[in-house]
Amino acid sequence: MQDIPVRKGNANSNESIFAIKNVKKMLGGKPMTQSLHRHDFFFLLALEQGTGFHEIDFVPYDVCAHSIFFIRPGQVHQLTLNAECTGYLLNFNANSYVAHDRVRIELLRKISSLNFYQLDTTSFKKSLSILDAIFQEFTNKDDGYQEVINANLSILLTELSRNIGKDHKDSGTSYSQERLQEFLELLETHCITCKRAAQYAEMMNLSLYQLNAITKSTVGKTCSELINEHIILEAKRYLLATSNQVSSIAYDLGYDDTSYFIRFFKKHMKCSPKVFRHKFLGKS
Repeated sequence: MQDIPVRKGNANSNESIFAIKNVKKMLGGKPMTQSLHRHDFFFLLALEQGTGFHEIDFVPYDVCAHSIFFIRPGQVHQLTLNAECTGYLLNFNANSYVAHDRVRIELLRKISSLNFYQLDTTSFKKSLSILDAIFQEFTNKDDGYQEVINANLSILLTELSRNIGKDHKDSGTSYSQERLQEFLELLETHCITCKRAAQYAEMMNLSLYQLNAITKSTVGKTCSELINEHIILEAKRYLLATSNQVSSIAYDLGYDDTSYFIRFFKKHMKCSPKVFRHKFLGKS
């Protein structure tokens, strides 16, 4: 059985992960192509200039100047950059940044709700100067550099948060947004074993009515609809990023009955898993 490749920042998931690379030096004057894979850490790519292609959970984006990509752990992506790209690539996990700080937790949740940020020239230059400072701290490693990096990272994420505020009106209350993100994080972790909305409501110490009220007020969907969407997304990840048989993918997603999984997939995608894979990859 083939799994989606996972790039791990550290063998011990409890340890902190942090790294920042200069994109121009990383490319070394050559284009770069990465096939579909996941990370077990957050991935931030800020591009000052250059072109390419970036697909995140099968949503395509054109790489362009003054763009920032932010990817959550577990998301599947593939990336192509031309040789002229410049900017920074930053990897970190929650252990290295959040450190049980509630403000940072909520900021990280808000930023990671979007995968792509297109900034104007002024906003990008401001973000780039922060990344320059982070890169210098990481390179020099003077006393207290980790605290300085985290402080600058908070400033960078706050700048991105302001960008969300310009283009998106917040839906629901702050409390509802926090509980929605909590639900989505639980869903990412437990969707294989927990597929009923009531199970998530119990984990969150809410009634099913309360949880549905939160998801309806924030994203206009029921809890069950979000669960089904996530399962379909995970199925698409395996269908397009591996050559596993449909029966094996069904089992990996927690379905003992392959026929039931196929019917579930077809109901939501209007085609069978095999047809979906063939349409995109030409695989049987």
